[in-house]
Amino acid sequence: MAAVLQYPPELLFTICEYIYAAGLPPSATSSLDPLAIGEYGAPTALPSSMPPANWSEPVARKTLSRLCLVNHAWYEAARPWLWHKLEVRLPRSWLALVDEITGTEDDERTVLAVKESIQAATHAALASSMLIGASSDQEAARKWKESILESLTGPDGSIPPELLTPPASRDPSPRRIRTKSESPARWKIMRSISDAVQNVMDLTEPGVYVPRLHDPRPGRFVRHLDFNHFRTIGMRRSVEDSATSRFVTGERVETLLKELPSLIAFGATEYMDGALSLPVLNELLLRGSPSGGRGRPTRARGLVAVDLEEEDRERRRDCKELVAIDLTGCVSAVFVRALKEFVNTHILHQDGYSSGSDDESRRQSRRSRASRFIQEEPLTFPGLQRLGLRGVKSIQSHTLTPFVLAFPSLTHLDLSATRVTPELLTALGGSTVRLRSLALARCIRLTGSSIRDFLVRAPAAAQIHELTLYGDQTFPTPISTDDLDEIISFAPCFTSGELTYLDLSSTPVTKELLIDVCKPLPKLRSLGLSYIPDLELDDIATFLKRKAPNVEVLTLVSTSPDLDRSRAGAGVGIPRGSAQQASLALHSRLIGPLCIPAYASTLLSQTVVVPPPPTRLRVIELSVPTLTGLGAGAGTWRIIKSKGGRGWYVDTACGWVGAELRRNLPKEHPLRVQMDRLADANGNVNSGVGWHARKMEILHGCGMLGREDGLYGAVSFAYQG
Repeated sequence: MAAVLQYPPELLFTICEYIYAAGLPPSATSSLDPLAIGEYGAPTALPSSMPPANWSEPVARKTLSRLCLVNHAWYEAARPWLWHKLEVRLPRSWLALVDEITGTEDDERTVLAVKESIQAATHAALASSMLIGASSDQEAARKWKESILESLTGPDGSIPPELLTPPASRDPSPRRIRTKSESPARWKIMRSISDAVQNVMDLTEPGVYVPRLHDPRPGRFVRHLDFNHFRTIGMRRSVEDSATSRFVTGERVETLLKELPSLIAFGATEYMDGALSLPVLNELLLRGSPSGGRGRPTRARGLVAVDLEEEDRERRRDCKELVAIDLTGCVSAVFVRALKEFVNTHILHQDGYSSGSDDESRRQSRRSRASRFIQEEPLTFPGLQRLGLRGVKSIQSHTLTPFVLAFPSLTHLDLSATRVTPELLTALGGSTVRLRSLALARCIRLTGSSIRDFLVRAPAAAQIHELTLYGDQTFPTPISTDDLDEIISFAPCFTSGELTYLDLSSTPVTKELLIDVCKPLPKLRSLGLSYIPDLELDDIATFLKRKAPNVEVLTLVSTSPDLDRSRAGAGVGIPRGSAQQASLALHSRLIGPLCIPAYASTLLSQTVVVPPPPTRLRVIELSVPTLTGLGAGAGTWRIIKSKGGRGWYVDTACGWVGAELRRNLPKEHPLRVQMDRLADANGNVNSGVGWHARKMEILHGCGMLGREDGLYGAVSFAYQG
């Protein structure tokens, strides 16, 4: 029989890590096209649409799940990566997830788990001390176990003695009258046993390290949790059921978060924001160094009353700090009240805030007593780097400002459609924040001078690579012509030429600003120039050809008088002549000069060398009336609509193939086939189809060039605003 090869566990773990990483979206120089799902070969260099630059997530998860079936070694290596990222989709799967990770246990099951843990710790200690193999293995194991039990039941022990006795030695009690178990949390039991083993080892053989016990529950592997795909629509639930029998409740989310010590990314949506209570926000944000306070007293621990708040702080100190949190669209009264109380209590230290109820007063008094263990300086969260608050319209500025300023290490910040004020931008300018991606779309309380001063003078804005100042006809930008002139002339993000994403929709952009004032932007890939009715197509074409030849996506919704001719008043059909003139102007003055290579003569050489087009433009977003006037398109240019109100005029025969932008792809090429399929769908597509995202991707750190689906994808590509 052939011998089975045994590989080091570290090697198997590293292989599974690479498989998991192959399914993650690239954070830089990624393709701007919707991800192609199918068998198109291994991932290739960036940027690339075909083959994709990364595997699809189902392929990566399927590969890891199959590795779990090989043998126990592969199972132990692949299991952590299967639990690495959790996306809650269906209510029943959410309930199963909570049960699998939290695993409510009664006293008997807890005692058995403690007994098994002590047995495993004993074997680990004996193996570390190299006593296994001696003639008195059983005697040595018995003595070690007695020493561990003596340490756990001593005055410094943190496990009740009743949990250390066998279940059979205790009088059974009827289950119907059993009270709720008050046994310590699983993390505390595991840590207490590990500490006891290490203490005994230090007394007998100092310097020998005993590996800590691992919790068998999978919660310690989870690093990403989001509710982007969670829906309850279509379940035929009544209004009463939705109000009284909710699936995602604050208690369940809090219980789950307590079992996720390695969580670093969390995404919420408007479908579950009613569960974002104050305890949930505490579990999310007060992790690691922000937990603050001193530990519980180490002496006579079993003689003092249990302080639940101190235990929570002790547990949170062992957790990783959040790196990214996305709260897009969270506007429920529960969330607004909880965030206000969180800011007043932990950031502003205002203990006087109270709703007037007795429960609230008791909570405030407990917080006042616990404030003795909290540092006096304002609480900050240095670990958080990416914060998404898009559409959080119900948060008042006096709460929003200190909350954002409590994150000194931000690199990605989305404040679109919020009540952000000039005071916040002024304070951010003098902070330690160094932004790479900033979204200030439709911020009605900002002034043009505050945006100008922040972009031009603030060190926090000097390294911005992605910037959106989007406005529309309902909420136009407050920036004036003079403000925009100064921004384009002196803002470091413009003068450095490092911008990759820029949206100046509804700003007073003129020909002089684009052609004469603006510096070259060689890295710009996605440009928004919508709702600028007086900007000529010729000026846009000149700017792209001279200053930004690498732009691939351009938005021109309600821009240029040449395209406005195709729009008619309400209830009036589009004049045929105007539609034809708009289509002619679009092709002759924009697509032709920018997307078609110059004529190359074949008389001087036998080899035909076709020069590349002047620019990389291949996607143009237009208004619905303009798209209607284009009909079925012209040549390889076709109309692709999103699931909502946005639509694009796309060169379906152009795309990134093997890290090279190629035009005139053959009809049978997989990328062109996919684009034609999207065009034929006429808007019947998933929420992740589209270009020039309106929402910043937060959880993976891809910024404004990131691609999302689910509810986040709908906000990015489906909603016009």
